[in-house]
Amino acid sequence: MTGSGRHTAQVVADTLRERIRTGALRPGERLPTQTELAEEFGVTRGAVRQALRILQQEGLLSSVGKGSPPRAAEPRPASEVPQPTMVALAPRLIEAFAAPHVRIEAVCLTAQSLVPALGEPLRLIHEGRLRPDRIDARIMLPSRDINLAFPVSADAGSAEDDTVHQRWLAMRDAVGQVLRYNLQSLRGTHDIDVQVTFRALPFTPPVKLYLLNGVEALFAHYMITRREEPTDSGTLEMYDTLGLESLLFSFEQRAGQRDAAFVEQSQKWFDALWETITTDLTLS
Repeated sequence: MTGSGRHTAQVVADTLRERIRTGALRPGERLPTQTELAEEFGVTRGAVRQALRILQQEGLLSSVGKGSPPRAAEPRPASEVPQPTMVALAPRLIEAFAAPHVRIEAVCLTAQSLVPALGEPLRLIHEGRLRPDRIDARIMLPSRDINLAFPVSADAGSAEDDTVHQRWLAMRDAVGQVLRYNLQSLRGTHDIDVQVTFRALPFTPPVKLYLLNGVEALFAHYMITRREEPTDSGTLEMYDTLGLESLLFSFEQRAGQRDAAFVEQSQKWFDALWETITTDLTLS
């Protein structure tokens, strides 16, 4: 049957996904063979393989393409204590980069946490242990033209306000340039289709959000603190956030209805911002 028939690869994926989520296919249980699934749904084996890849990308299947029928994935044990962003983000990105089509979406203050965390999956790509076909990164950062809620000078309205803003802007642009270069270099070295796009937010995000392949949402609060930074002319006091230390909470589609709803709503919120009130962002 062709893609115009009722039982397309997406329909097969939707049906198998429902069986996994309702327990009709238990964690660790083998799925029928591709031939059996093709006969059940009246589709080609190519459509079945496509459906299995969709479910693997969502983290619902394991052992896909290893010579035996795949299994329903075991749920990942939830961490008892959320970990700081600098610890928790890299392992999540490594898992996301195992998918054929990698989607990384973020709302944050500077993307400072993303650069070191992306170093791990990029290293595995260079070692030949990961090989995605395509990488799409969409990053939303505050606009250079707004008055930020933070970081700001502790002495509001002083001449130091502009100094703090210019320091934040320099970091935003430098980190963004490094992130874009590191990802786009994979085009030349590994022939991977890479797209990296930035948009400017008209407000300061009070939280950071990472969406991985549309199936996991990582969420952290920005904790504001007063800190001092040495300068050539003395000490700069400001209200700032230590984003690398923010505790990262994970929500996964496969973890149940509550987590799945959070992921879905977070994706809708991200897409709405991207398509409406954000503007083009040019890194200087």
